[in-house]
Amino acid sequence: MPANFFNNHTDYGVGVGLRVPHYRHILEKKPVVDWFEIISENFMVDGGRPLEILDQILEQYRVVQHGVSMYFGSAEPLNREHLKKLKRLVKRTNTPWLSDHLCWGSVDGRYTHDLLPMPYTMAVAKHTASKIREAQDFLEVPICVENVSSYAEFHQSNMTEWDFLTEVAEAADCGILLDVNNIYVSSENHGFDPLDYVRNVPAHRVGQIHLAGHSRLEKVILDTHDQPVPDPVWALYAETIRCCGHTATLLEWDDRIPSFDEVHDEALKANLYLHENAVLPV
Repeated sequence: MPANFFNNHTDYGVGVGLRVPHYRHILEKKPVVDWFEIISENFMVDGGRPLEILDQILEQYRVVQHGVSMYFGSAEPLNREHLKKLKRLVKRTNTPWLSDHLCWGSVDGRYTHDLLPMPYTMAVAKHTASKIREAQDFLEVPICVENVSSYAEFHQSNMTEWDFLTEVAEAADCGILLDVNNIYVSSENHGFDPLDYVRNVPAHRVGQIHLAGHSRLEKVILDTHDQPVPDPVWALYAETIRCCGHTATLLEWDDRIPSFDEVHDEALKANLYLHENAVLPV
């Protein structure tokens, strides 16, 4: 939804992921971009070139943080040192909200660096929500949790993924980063209707949307972020905007990265869908 509590009452437009191959172009050409999304972990350092680049970006652009390693679904407690570093970065960027994934990925302090799906049960939802609440209270900024793509399911699951996402978001009182490409990828891999997903998440909690491309293999679709957004994902995005309204949208392109202009042009296609499908306030 536009300007809701979960994106800190902002009304951002279409953004692009900040990636190393584009640093020089952005700093020299200063293209007009609504906002950049940064991977938090790339800048949780004490100094050096990453923070030097980030500070130059912050002089000219709005930045939103996106994380990949809080692992809300892991059984162990949150990593307090990680949270302290993340909070320092929040104060530096003044990000209006931050996001991380609804997944697990660590055991006994060892990190897989993968975004692994969870069993969709009420007990797991309550455990996950309590960790999100703890992180949100500590960081003092709204958190949006992102649905991940998946290639396997747990026999223990007794609810749909969208019901699980809803249970977690309601119990944690957090926002949702709805990744439309991930919904499409998982729907193809597991055989559900992606429209059921989009139409049954709590629209008033959606603070941001992700778009990306994927790769179709013989038996599965992989969330590869290495090509333009395919037509079925654009169609699902249109329905998402009809349900959620004009929502901050970010294009991810993380492999075989083309020029900045090509990535930005692909991202800006979202404006057409936003203008055609968002219901204007009365």
